[in-house]
Parts: sequence; C-alpha cells; structure tokens
Amino acid sequence: MKNFLLSVALLVSISSFISPSFDDVVKALKAGDASHLATYFDNTIEITLPGKSNSYSKSQAELVLHDFFASNTVKDFEILHKSDNSGSQYCIGNLKTINGTFRTTVFMKQKGTTEVLQELRFEK
Repeated sequence: MKNFLLSVALLVSISSFISPSFDDVVKALKAGDASHLATYFDNTIEITLPGKSNSYSKSQAELVLHDFFASNTVKDFEILHKSDNSGSQYCIGNLKTINGTFRTTVFMKQKGTTEVLQELRFEK
C-alpha cells in the first residue's frame, strides 16, 4: 500500500512539472514573446485582435501574434481577474503596449495531461 501511495504521489508531482504553467503564459505575454506562447497553443486557437477575429492553426497563430507584438511592443501585462474551474483557467488583464492598452482575455483548458491555450483576445 505504501508503494502504491508513493507511486501516486510521484506521478502527481511529475505531472505538475509536465503541464505548462499559467504563469509561463503570463510571462510570455509580458515579454511579447509569440514563439513562447505558441508552445502552449492547442491544435487550433481563436485569436481576436482589433478589427479581426479568427481560428488559426498553431503556426498561423504564431505568425499573427508575432506581427501583433511587432506593431505593439509590450511594456507590461497586468492581471485584473483570474479564475479556474473544472480543468479550465482564464484571466482578464491589461496588456500595456507602446500603442496603448489592450484588454486581454486568456483561456486555457486541460487537454489530456497538459493545459493548452484555446483563446486569446486583445481588445482596445
């Protein structure tokens, strides 16, 4: 029985290292790092930018965000509200850029043993 409990505890601790951290996504937003964000994308991701909204593949979404961050150099990202519920997490925050502040929504969902980004919204 002790071996079983030890095995379960070990699996839980390992899985916490394997699944991406919501904090890592926030750090990538603060850095305006599209490549790092892309490592957390689901197979398709919904991205909303001022004037356009679409569902993109991982590689398309990375290019879209790279262009967005190139035009809107990030100064900071501040979380206003964060919540998690039944295997999903989201936050609402302000992305401060050289061109103004964008109200930003981040939605992640548990998919298998990892968390993936399913939606990013940047609204003026």
